Amino acid sequence: MKMLIRQLSTAFIFLFFLSVITGILYPLSITLIANLIFPFQAQGSFINADNRIVGSLLIGQPFENPGYFWSRPSATIPSPYNANSSNGSNQGPMNKLLLQTIHDRIIFLRRSDPENTNPIPIDLVTASASGLDPEISPNAAFYQISRIAKIRGLKESDLRILIQKHIKQRQGGILGEPRVNVLALNLALNNFAK
Repeated sequence: MKMLIRQLSTAFIFLFFLSVITGILYPLSITLIANLIFPFQAQGSFINADNRIVGSLLIGQPFENPGYFWSRPSATIPSPYNANSSNGSNQGPMNKLLLQTIHDRIIFLRRSDPENTNPIPIDLVTASASGLDPEISPNAAFYQISRIAKIRGLKESDLRILIQKHIKQRQGGILGEPRVNVLALNLALNNFAK
């Protein structure tokens, strides 16, 4: 019995110290280091416009107004771009619901800009793995130019230049793909149109 009590007390002491280290000290030290090295990102990468926070560069958000660039669809539940519910749809390529959803999104995009006969980029009709992707491919941004130019009365060539200025290249030249942050692009669009 004494041996059992000694083993249990040793286990509880280890549990206590490991809980303090992994549950308090480690998270605090990582948070401190992140705030020192990457303060903007560690604080959520919030963007201010007109003296108010309009979003984060790290979390996507819906833009439903046809005069703006639209984000990649979100699969989060119960509402789109819900950061508390980051997930993909987990639907495979042969899932009938996924195929119907993609078909419906294609129809929506075609109806939103009937004169645009360009191929629709895949990231405008499918959600990312997290459902929170704040970026789209340059092709997805270029695809939307004609709709936005018509609605805002802008030249398509000016919108192409605006997109080109906002394309982020691969990290280190090898990681990821070129991409455009939709929030940053739409804020630049607002400033451009003034």
